[in-house]
Amino acid sequence: MQLTDDIKDKTLRAIAQKVEDGIPVGRDDAVYMLRTNDVLDLAAIAQYIRMRLHGNVTYYGVNMNMNYTNICELRCPLCAFSCDKGDEKAFLLSIDDIEQRVKSAVSSGIDEVHIVGGLNPELDIGYFEKMFTCIKRIKPDIHIVALTAVEYDYIAGKNNLPLEEVFRRLINAGVDALPGGGAEIFAPKIRKIIAPRKISGNRWLDVMRTAHNMGLKTNATMLYNHKEGAEDMADHLAQIRALQDETGGFKTFVPLQFHGKNTAISQRQSTTGYDDIRIYATSRIFLHNVPHLKALWMYIGEKMAQALLKFGVDDIGATYHDEKIVHSAGANTPDYGSEAYLRRLIEEAGLTPVRTTAAYNKIDTGRDHEPGTH
Repeated sequence: MQLTDDIKDKTLRAIAQKVEDGIPVGRDDAVYMLRTNDVLDLAAIAQYIRMRLHGNVTYYGVNMNMNYTNICELRCPLCAFSCDKGDEKAFLLSIDDIEQRVKSAVSSGIDEVHIVGGLNPELDIGYFEKMFTCIKRIKPDIHIVALTAVEYDYIAGKNNLPLEEVFRRLINAGVDALPGGGAEIFAPKIRKIIAPRKISGNRWLDVMRTAHNMGLKTNATMLYNHKEGAEDMADHLAQIRALQDETGGFKTFVPLQFHGKNTAISQRQSTTGYDDIRIYATSRIFLHNVPHLKALWMYIGEKMAQALLKFGVDDIGATYHDEKIVHSAGANTPDYGSEAYLRRLIEEAGLTPVRTTAAYNKIDTGRDHEPGTH
């Protein structure tokens, strides 16, 4: 049976035919998918791609989340995490603090550390070199996913260094990959409202291009449920896909649901399940050249993350010890999930859990029976 046989909607059937024929869908197709109510037909297309790429495998990670400072020059309206220096909630971790936290997490069996923070003017590149070398000294094979494109751009400017030199030094210190944060939404008019002092979408793409050209694999994100419309999301996806055609450096796309509590953004009504499904499924269908689609259970909620495994998602996120950023903005999920908990979510969806790092190299737990490297 062909994918198109059971799809009744004429436009979605045409999109399905493009997918079967290996033809990238267009931006107008993305807008249509982001607005359709035929989510089961949308699911059929997204799952066709997901199963072709990954079969029944679903990935998860065992990691820690470390935010080294919340002091930030930008103070973006969308952010509930950042502080000015001197604020009673402001903090900056010393290298000794970091060493203690990582040692504790390593003793519990983590494979990876995920590191992001604010743009703190007191920190030069030496702080980050010491941080990464310290972490690698504790566990040489730990996978370090560190610093957003915004942070790399800031470090380059503050230290008066070419961006390539910043990447070279921090790779030498231990960075293995980049998270996808800071992309938000590329549409300039909206970006000026939600993050007016943050680097532009074009600059974010430039930094990622440089990272990819230097051999680093990265995530890409899209923040939704604030001021954006379907056209803005379609444009965002199109720019991610275009850079991926050029560099092949994005390994995972991660839609991020905006949480507005304690921010300066007047949030629209919370997304519906249909909204979330449309965004994830459309992302899977449109980004044919990005291998993985991740639904962070901590952002979207564990029940929706589990459901999205049938709408194109192949990665449910990780354990994330002590996550702070989304919880500062009112996320109701726990700030930590056990490995057993994540495996249960995946298995209850009828799928095979595979423990991995952000590089999608399988970690042998003695329980996985299907190949997990793609």
